[in-house]
Amino acid sequence: MLLRLKAALLDAEAERQVTKAFGEELIALVPRLRRFALVRTGNAAEADDMVQATLMRAWERRSQFEDGTNLVAWLFTILRNTHLNQRKRSRREVEDVDGAFAGALSSAPDQEHRVALFELQAALDDLPVEQRETLLLVTVDGLRHEDAAVILGCQVGTVKSRVSRARERLAIALGLS
Repeated sequence: MLLRLKAALLDAEAERQVTKAFGEELIALVPRLRRFALVRTGNAAEADDMVQATLMRAWERRSQFEDGTNLVAWLFTILRNTHLNQRKRSRREVEDVDGAFAGALSSAPDQEHRVALFELQAALDDLPVEQRETLLLVTVDGLRHEDAAVILGCQVGTVKSRVSRARERLAIALGLS
């Protein structure tokens, strides 16, 4: 997919539909988009599909992007909206709510860092979705509070509050406070 995107970007650049900087930044953001998609879905295949759908939507709407504006926020907003739309469509699918199926597929960790990682993931999973999503945008993806607020469609103060509460809950869950 990335090879086709790069080829399309080169063609669009030659036809002056996009700038070289737009194409380079778009390609450079793919790992961050995938990480955010993986956090939202918890499934690598779904995350890859969501990133692909995001890149396709961004490509289709490239003329709507204004040079000089925040490409990161634009792409993360498309990805978030893509995920929300997919969740609405998939409400009729059967889920593994109690984790019985997933539990049968897992094996006990054999290394301490894996245990710590599982504990961290469990603590993150216990956070309310809004707090987890906001915390990861700000801390993992390094977005400014203002950019996260735009992506999440809320006020900057709400972002700061969610990050603070999420950090407090994580510290308690991990026995750090």
